[in-house]
Amino acid sequence: MRALLSARIGADFNRLWTASAISNIGDGVTMAAGPLLVASISDNPSLIAGAVFAQQLPWLLIALVSGAWVDRLDRRTTAVVVNLLRAVALAVLTATIATATVTIPVVYLVVFLLGVGETLADTAMGALIPATVAPEHLSSANARLGATFSVNQFIAKPLGAWLFVISAAVPFGLDALTFAVSAALLAGIRPVPPAEQHERTSLRREIGAGIRWLWRHRLLRTTAISMGAGNIAFCAAFAVFVVYCRDRLGLHEVGYGILLTAFAVGGLFGAGVATRLSRRFGNGAVLRAGLVIEVLVHLTLAVTTSPWVAAAVLIVFSVHTMVWGVITATIGQRAVPDHLRGRVSSVYLLIQTGGAALGSLLGGLLAGVWSITAPFWIAAVIMALITLGAWRPLREA
Repeated sequence: MRALLSARIGADFNRLWTASAISNIGDGVTMAAGPLLVASISDNPSLIAGAVFAQQLPWLLIALVSGAWVDRLDRRTTAVVVNLLRAVALAVLTATIATATVTIPVVYLVVFLLGVGETLADTAMGALIPATVAPEHLSSANARLGATFSVNQFIAKPLGAWLFVISAAVPFGLDALTFAVSAALLAGIRPVPPAEQHERTSLRREIGAGIRWLWRHRLLRTTAISMGAGNIAFCAAFAVFVVYCRDRLGLHEVGYGILLTAFAVGGLFGAGVATRLSRRFGNGAVLRAGLVIEVLVHLTLAVTTSPWVAAAVLIVFSVHTMVWGVITATIGQRAVPDHLRGRVSSVYLLIQTGGAALGSLLGGLLAGVWSITAPFWIAAVIMALITLGAWRPLREA
């Protein structure tokens, strides 16, 4: 069955999928080790959250420009070059950690550069998917990418925490290696020419075309705004999650890494049921249910002190995020014209990641001024308001 699915999807998608799988291992390792690195340098929650913000800041600054360039350039070549440059940046960070010269500014600079690369590579790889998969297989391809992401995060996050305990430099060196291998795999994909432009104009006008298209599409506009605001809530709460685990749940490095795998457990299940849920209940009902789940998750994390309860709600939350991601990605890939795909995707990602960046910044401030649970209470209120505002437009899904 797997061989049949692979044949239908195509060899180029299999290379893209494998490249994504390998780089996700490195990302998962760094996701667990990064906060531990900053926490080992400073106990200040604002500085810990600031590292997350530094990586997300490029989405606020250059995401729209990156989307326009992705529509102009060979998307495969763009992803290859950017992954190689990200490998170099991580190699430099690894060297500073190994030589005990790492500082907060160095960490901030490297993660900022990684974020710059992310705006280009993620947009390019997202735009490549419809070029490597037949339209009828897009949902299966997105679910397959999601399932692989979850499996890798299940393995990588505890691995990252464990490797950090052994040697702080090793997780980041491993991530550098995965970016290099990912670049080599992407280079094997058949060249995909730049999308056909109806009219090649200035970058500003091309960016404007992408913004207007997304704004006029009511469903995608609603999902983008919903998740942008939702990411403010989510990232405000989870920007200081390592401190929450330590001070609220009584967990340390390895326990923190194991708790993070709860996301992967639910995500793997979510990838397996996303297509069936959308067919059985309809996209609108599933997306609405996801927003309600987010409200309940934040409320639970605000009141609990049990690692087991926290793990359970994180599993439920990750099922929702995976299902939401598969459904909205498939809707967008089928709806957006190829020549606008990079720009519309960059606008969509700007709204979502911009919300995440703002939330990360606010999370550290809120935890520093009030309590470590304050961001979760505020997130629950924000998500309740989002649910009310998006309820009717989501019927169109």
